[in-house]
Amino acid sequence: MFKKLDILILRAFIAPFLAALTICIFVLTMQFFWLYIDDLVGKGLDLLTILELVGLVSVTTFTTALPLALLFSSIMTFGNLGESFELVAIKAAGIPLIRFMRPLFIFALFLAGVAFLFSNNIIPVSQMKLTNLKYDIIVAKPAIDLKEGVFYDKIDGYVIKLGKKESNDSVIHNIVIFEKRFALQDNYLIAESGIMRVSPDKKFLEFILHNGWRYQERGLRSTTNTEFTRLYFKEYKKVFDLKSFQVNKGNDNIYDPKMLSVRQLNKAIDSISNMDSFFVKRLTQEVVPYLRFMQYKDSLALFNSRSVSPVTSMRQIIPDSMANSVVGICQFSVWKYKK
Repeated sequence: MFKKLDILILRAFIAPFLAALTICIFVLTMQFFWLYIDDLVGKGLDLLTILELVGLVSVTTFTTALPLALLFSSIMTFGNLGESFELVAIKAAGIPLIRFMRPLFIFALFLAGVAFLFSNNIIPVSQMKLTNLKYDIIVAKPAIDLKEGVFYDKIDGYVIKLGKKESNDSVIHNIVIFEKRFALQDNYLIAESGIMRVSPDKKFLEFILHNGWRYQERGLRSTTNTEFTRLYFKEYKKVFDLKSFQVNKGNDNIYDPKMLSVRQLNKAIDSISNMDSFFVKRLTQEVVPYLRFMQYKDSLALFNSRSVSPVTSMRQIIPDSMANSVVGICQFSVWKYKK
């Protein structure tokens, strides 16, 4: 049963623990935002989206902040008790150190169980939601990253330059699009105006261009005898694949171990074990019967160190066809050196 001493220590511990836990979660959350600051700034996110992102990041960092908060709050608690001479009074009463630290031991075991349940049931779901939300934010409004008069090369295979953008970031003017995938051959588009938008599935960036020219060069890379084509258009639709923006696609990371609970991990381990047993059984049935027909002798058994004679002269390591020539050259060199 808890006594007054236990209640005293817990009361002195709870307030520093909550304060330390809040500070640790805040620091870890800020670390996440500094890591992805380039993908978040200038996206025009509303308040609800920002709050959802902060909440998911805070949940995923809870188990990391918990032991740090426990360490800091324990140091602060016993430091305050020692500063107010309460520890001296406890020791003077004959209470051992282990006894008045018992409530914190029990509380630490309770936090360990809470952290395990949290990591097993809540964090996998929040991690998956955070990954999907992060992907949605990255590809939500790539138009804001396209600045006026600046070459934009984050889309694989293309370099885009916009002369001017309207206030809604959809209507654009003086567009130049270079294709980088043709080595020495230059293909590019020039248009006076256009509309920029993201497809409903957020996988493609669409440019509806008006009044422009398309310059294209065809031919082999190894020759200069190529075909150059210039095409005028009143309206032209250019579609860009946003694979380069898919830094952490939610659908691809569903099977990440961070998003699986213990039950799901055990199920995956059982599946891998069954697959391993299946291949071992198949190997035993199809390959092992043929091994008795392929009995190779050990190469070490064919080697006898006693049969190898030591080398005492240069003639032993030179073929007979070259021995006289090599020895003659050596003798001539020695004679010339002495002379």
